Amino acid sequence: MGFVLLEGGSEFKAGMAAADMRAIAVVGGHASPVRIIPAAAAPDSNDLRAGAKGAAWFRALGATDVRSLPIVDRVSADRPELAGELEAAKVVFMLGGFTRYLAETLAGSRAWEAMKSAYRAGAVIGGSSAGAMVLCEFYFDQASGKVLPGLNLLPEVCVLPHHDTFGKEWAPRLTRMLPGALLIGIDEETGLLNDGPDGQWTVYGKGAVTVYEPDGRSVLRHGQSSALPVEVKHHL
Repeated sequence: MGFVLLEGGSEFKAGMAAADMRAIAVVGGHASPVRIIPAAAAPDSNDLRAGAKGAAWFRALGATDVRSLPIVDRVSADRPELAGELEAAKVVFMLGGFTRYLAETLAGSRAWEAMKSAYRAGAVIGGSSAGAMVLCEFYFDQASGKVLPGLNLLPEVCVLPHHDTFGKEWAPRLTRMLPGALLIGIDEETGLLNDGPDGQWTVYGKGAVTVYEPDGRSVLRHGQSSALPVEVKHHL
């Protein structure tokens, strides 16, 4: 199995370099194929710019095989040739933007099946803000005020991105709405990757990761690891 990278937002700022460089390293280094999904930026016609910026970011970190794929809606998410690129990738990264649009674009698509296949083959599946939120069983939809189903790579988990700015304000509501779920607040320019021994999760970046549990909460910072009660779904 592979790895999961969850980032809290501001994915192209300097604080994110440590997390993304580590993701590249765990899958074999700079020659490993990196593929970017800009779909979350499509509703406001920002996908081309965001995708290009993401590709430039990973190249600046030393990656040599980087491409932003034109996956922007359900039709493109079902294109076989794009799914093939995702399946062969070693890092698949979903950009931030419109969470519900991203989740509904990928759910049940060839692209998502290809991403799960890549994960089984050892790839990093990751995302920032909306891209991290949809990987969980649940995500909070700000527009409706509802908890909606994510792609469920991480069962019983809900990510609160931008935790240091506005994400922390969701915590009281989500604690009530999801009493059995693990809430993970991730600051901007901060990532969480399960790259440690026995699948321990390590924090990388500028800010902190706040884990909300029934008996309280814990805060982890750059370089700290924890055996969080998070299991990647094995029956993919």
